[in-house]
Amino acid sequence: MARSDDEFVEFGEASSHRLTYAAYLLTGDRHQAEDAARTAFARTYAAWGRVRRKDAYAYARTVLVNHVIDAWRRPVREYAADELPERPTGQDVAQAVSQREWLSAALARLTGRERTVVVLRHFFDLPEQEVADELGVSVGPGKSTNSRALAKLRVAAGPEDALIGGGGR
Repeated sequence: MARSDDEFVEFGEASSHRLTYAAYLLTGDRHQAEDAARTAFARTYAAWGRVRRKDAYAYARTVLVNHVIDAWRRPVREYAADELPERPTGQDVAQAVSQREWLSAALARLTGRERTVVVLRHFFDLPEQEVADELGVSVGPGKSTNSRALAKLRVAAGPEDALIGGGGR
């Protein structure tokens, strides 16, 4: 392998789990998320010579979000058949499953744009300006979309979950 290929392999190993999880939060489906993450890595590899010295993860994240948004616009019926990637261990599996189920159900109640804003803003911890730039809107609509989405998530949490994902989860 060439030196840049080795760098891409390191990048892929370091960011695969987080990018796949972000894709899952955006799509709500494990198979679509894995496909979207693979597509993001393939497109990032194609542009690797240009992006490796810059923020490659930001590039891959942008490719991922754009790919998922494109899928909402033009749904394509594909069914993944590859094996699942290894999952990290050493945590309470029941609690992790419970949290993921709660989060998936709560995010599923949001519109595609609201879900994208919440994931970019709170999972990726991007500033409001970067979220607006990635969505191609000004900061105001991005902030109001985030506010509406968080209000919906608070309603979904209900009184027993004072904090989003709270209640021992």
